Amino acid sequence: MRTSRNLSLALLSRVVLIASGSIIFLFGSSTASVHAAASNSVARVWDERALAAIRVDTPHPPAQARNLFSLSVCMWDAWAAYDTNGAVGYVYHAKHTAADMLAARNEAISYAAYRILKERHFYSKTAGATLAADDAQMAALGYDTNNISRDTSTPAGVGNSIYDTVSAWFINDGARQTNGTPFNPYPDYPTNQGGYVYVNPPLATSLEGISDTNGNTVVDINQWQRLQIINGQDQNGFPSGPIQIYLGAQWLGVRPFALTRADPAKPWIDPGPPPHLNGLGDSDFRSSVVEMIIHSSQLTPDDGVTMDISPGAFGNNTLGANDGMGYTNNPATGQPYAPNIVKRGDFVRILAEFWADGPNSETPPGHWNVIANNVSDSTNFVKRFAGFGPVLDDLEWDVKLYLCVNAAVHDAACAAWSLKRYYNGWRPITAVRYLGLKGQSTDPGLPSYNTNGLPLIPGLIALVTPEMAATNSSLTVGKIAVLSWPGQPANPSTTYQGVRWLHADNWIPYQRTNFVTPAFPGYISGHSTFSRAAAEVLAGITGSKFFPGGIGTYSFPANTGLSFEKGPSQALQLQWATYFDASDQAGLSRIWGGIHPPVDDFAGRRAGSQVGQAVWALAQQYFDGSITNTPITVAIRPLSDTHCEVRCNTLRGFFYNLQSTMDLTQPFTNEPAGLTLSFDTSMVRTNSFVAPTKFYRVISALQQ
Repeated sequence: MRTSRNLSLALLSRVVLIASGSIIFLFGSSTASVHAAASNSVARVWDERALAAIRVDTPHPPAQARNLFSLSVCMWDAWAAYDTNGAVGYVYHAKHTAADMLAARNEAISYAAYRILKERHFYSKTAGATLAADDAQMAALGYDTNNISRDTSTPAGVGNSIYDTVSAWFINDGARQTNGTPFNPYPDYPTNQGGYVYVNPPLATSLEGISDTNGNTVVDINQWQRLQIINGQDQNGFPSGPIQIYLGAQWLGVRPFALTRADPAKPWIDPGPPPHLNGLGDSDFRSSVVEMIIHSSQLTPDDGVTMDISPGAFGNNTLGANDGMGYTNNPATGQPYAPNIVKRGDFVRILAEFWADGPNSETPPGHWNVIANNVSDSTNFVKRFAGFGPVLDDLEWDVKLYLCVNAAVHDAACAAWSLKRYYNGWRPITAVRYLGLKGQSTDPGLPSYNTNGLPLIPGLIALVTPEMAATNSSLTVGKIAVLSWPGQPANPSTTYQGVRWLHADNWIPYQRTNFVTPAFPGYISGHSTFSRAAAEVLAGITGSKFFPGGIGTYSFPANTGLSFEKGPSQALQLQWATYFDASDQAGLSRIWGGIHPPVDDFAGRRAGSQVGQAVWALAQQYFDGSITNTPITVAIRPLSDTHCEVRCNTLRGFFYNLQSTMDLTQPFTNEPAGLTLSFDTSMVRTNSFVAPTKFYRVISALQQ
């Protein structure tokens, strides 16, 4: 392998040659956040601005993860542009100097961040107020919003140029940003261009069963069924529907940061399909439905059940399981964790709401930015990269932290939403109601027997008898009843529902009446994938899986800590020893919330771990510059007597040039494509050869 660097041209080149036979194989509303946050970093200011904008917009987790990642790329690339120790920007690779490096970085970061947020916030439901808040933030930092210079001898010109590069990188990444409007952002492709086609008619949540208001019912129970919700709203209260539209259907094709795949029609990570009724995984499908009913039956503080949710008793699971028994001691203090005994019904309702990312929240990707910022602000934490070396200043820590966390949540969205689209997995509300409508599958000698019905389980799932109906006028003899949460009360601030017997075909998740279930397929859990991916990179960049001081907490007051209904009945504090414990609880929250069965959660955790580890490994190479030493492996295979295919691995955002010669004593010349920007992790060229021997080489470069 021969490597050449021309530093005066800021060009990195690599050439690899391998010969075999006669063909040569080459392997080569917001209100402006006018005060800096606790870290006093301008990167923190812009991250907080982005989070504030998400809180007042229509939630769109994959799009908002993409926005946070785009912002983070702007900020990292602006910081790296002034670095002299080898750091490499992700898509902007030029280097610049300044007399006052910190001031230049702050200014370049601000212009790049401001412009990317302005571009993305155009598609916000609250665009008027949000764009004004972006302007106010820029003005509060002392920068001129009208400075559109691209003169890179100035920090503003550098920042604006970085924005140009980052915007161009993302504009055709598959998200279909420019096809949207504030009222219909990020639309899917038309169906005649590969857009999603709905298999099932919608489920009218105001009715019993799984039919729409015209009586049309499910075609395939193993496929997702969207909802028809009277007065439907998204989590932030904007009207939606009444019939849901698939959110992020095109994300199977969105470009990630670190993920790779051989087939663009397949998911980035494939754990296999979800269980199917009367098909592969039939028993798992049925047990998953029972699990959803079990978890719903626990949504009451009145059943007398308590549990210890201290890190000393709860957490420390193996990946993709709930087998943990906690930790013997807090590693920061050396002492055992104090017990934290709570009512189970309070804990599971708090868990479902806290991680649901409902009204005025940042959605799961933003939620992990909040957690990361809280870690950075902890007095028990020292900002050493990966736990070692010198203490980093706030700006360097923040730009690296945000690139890691937001690349992780972006790739998590790509991984999870590619699986949602590929497998089109069912949601619990459809599955529980479907089996309940069929009847009971336990005893052929009893009424309402059906092999696809629910199993009868004492105290949980029952065949309604005359005696049951006599004490509960809402039940009908011969139907299947389940002990579950009955839905949001009319006055949620003063009333809680507990659990009661209700018809299985009227089962409802623990969510707001006008929301019910998100507008996309179930498998796999986005919450689980986002959370584990973010936890992995937080553990990597901080150097420890444990929260600072060995514990992270969030407290809720009695009676007002919930919003779906009154509660908790007693003040309660969530506690986690590690980032992984917190991410596992995010996954668990979707089971008690009625949104996902355990199979969705566990698959999401495993995929999220793979995502996070891949992001962390790749991000470090940009930080230390070793990304420029990535080996190029080139393969060639004959297609015919006159044509061959040349393939090599590439890095997204780098340039590659395929060159050839028929005689190694003669210069190499460019193949027709010339120097080409790589958008993926491989480059394939089909070439002709007119001589018995032809030599190829591949050159990589940071810039054209």
